[in-house]
Amino acid sequence: MTPEQLSGFRWHVPERFNLGVSVCDHWREQDPDRIAIIEIDEDGRACDHSYRDLGRRAAQLSHALIAQGGVRVQGDAVGPRVGVLLKQSFEAATAHVAATRMGCVSLPLSTLFGPEALRHRLRDAGASALITDAASLDVVQAIIADLPDLRMILCKTLPRDAAARFPGLVVADYDAALAGQPDSFPAADTAPEDPAILIYTSGTTGNPKGALHGHQVLLGHLPGVEVSHNLLPQPGDRLWTPADWAWIGGLLDVLMPGLYHGVTVVACRFRKFTARAAFDLIRDHGIRNTFLPPTALKLMKLEAGAEGWNLDLRSVASGGEPLGTELLAWGQRVFGTTINEFYGQTECNMTVSSCSAIEPPAPGVMGRPAPGHHVAVIDRDGGDVLPVGVEGEIAVLAPDPVMFLGYWNDPAATAAKFIDGPQGRWLLTGDRGMRQPDGRLSFVGRDDDVISSAGYRIGPAEIEDCLLTHPAVHLAGVVGQPDPLRGHIVAAFVTLAHGYAPGADLAESIAHHVRDRLAAYEYPRAVHVIDEMPMTTTGKIIRADLRRRAETIARDGDPAHRKAGAAHV
Repeated sequence: MTPEQLSGFRWHVPERFNLGVSVCDHWREQDPDRIAIIEIDEDGRACDHSYRDLGRRAAQLSHALIAQGGVRVQGDAVGPRVGVLLKQSFEAATAHVAATRMGCVSLPLSTLFGPEALRHRLRDAGASALITDAASLDVVQAIIADLPDLRMILCKTLPRDAAARFPGLVVADYDAALAGQPDSFPAADTAPEDPAILIYTSGTTGNPKGALHGHQVLLGHLPGVEVSHNLLPQPGDRLWTPADWAWIGGLLDVLMPGLYHGVTVVACRFRKFTARAAFDLIRDHGIRNTFLPPTALKLMKLEAGAEGWNLDLRSVASGGEPLGTELLAWGQRVFGTTINEFYGQTECNMTVSSCSAIEPPAPGVMGRPAPGHHVAVIDRDGGDVLPVGVEGEIAVLAPDPVMFLGYWNDPAATAAKFIDGPQGRWLLTGDRGMRQPDGRLSFVGRDDDVISSAGYRIGPAEIEDCLLTHPAVHLAGVVGQPDPLRGHIVAAFVTLAHGYAPGADLAESIAHHVRDRLAAYEYPRAVHVIDEMPMTTTGKIIRADLRRRAETIARDGDPAHRKAGAAHV
């Protein structure tokens, strides 16, 4: 298949469509013994779950949610919100399938959330039911007084004292509540644009906003997922990601497309991600396709002897941050396949992707618009599509089935996300990019990440990629630091690899490493060694945090200088 053949793709969205039905019912009827989920426990033991198991448990959970009074499906414009606070597991998959299939709205929640993050999402969403496990009950208890809409909690392995800890709520053991319930449940008759999933943005600036998606969001994801995994599905495919299923990258780039296509999904969320555990899991459980976020790839790259794992991967996809030439070359050696970069965001995901099965990658290029998506670089002021090689805002033409319906209870923020242009209504991503002569797109940086220095506009991605090739650098984040002469200078915040100690000489070596390899105006004139890189729970660097630090340093000076931990060159 060529790029030209893919460009002929046209959407066929049915008049009635239900996400939960589409990922479960077909296989349950046609091939019930097909393995849907392989769950790996903390000791490495595997447990297979078929589509028959998935359909039966989803039906029982639907009955239990109604019987226990957690949801009341009344045909409202937006169904009851059901929080899913579980690690990667068969129960998590069951909860998302059941909620969407019965006409509720699934609310994915990460077990990594602290009380403030969890309170904001549950309260803002008005969740009436929560499905969780014993490990998360303490954090839920700490915020329960601020959740007036919550009526019930279903808990996997419920502690004996749990009911007393939540007075006024229905608190039930998950397995006990499902036991004896019927193994069939009538699916809701939903339209593609009816609400199905409420998933919150990462919140790198301000409170996270709830992006409400319709059932059609799965259909919108499929082309990008398929090309990023070298034309998924193929015989023998088996999917896994370390990304939490609470994020759009885990839920809609891996779990739901895998179930839809009948591709077995491996459920294994490490308590703490390590490169060795990831390599072992891929090898020992026959994983053929994986989505590895950039942070996971960078950690795996540090593992000595990575080439010796003898992996049998058919496709590796990655998105969230540009990877760079060095990391792509390493991936080819270790995985035996090209890492396919893709692009998207919570509001409009999987709209751009590369596909090494169709064409070789190009350095600094993130890919083509995925089939069915019209993605362009536009002038934000007038909405005009910009010529090849001109930097502008990456935008997606509406309507598009992968596009969110709007921000939850925030029409003003929803309106600000769009702009009208000569070609129609564009969704603004807030990212800067350029179109290449062959139609592929390059990522420059977030609107607020681009650094203006002495008249140059500098994106951080290429500099961060170069920094990571220095042997002392473990992680790197690049921002603009205020400077009276240049407006801003390029400032690099780095954490060090094992065996290296901060010092002015090392910081100068790091700066010169970039200056010798990139344009003279791009090298970091300030290098700050920090103990820990600020990151979202999805593994993205919080550059807003680094910018605040840079502003403080510019104003007050860097206390690290007293420890010889920074250099200005």
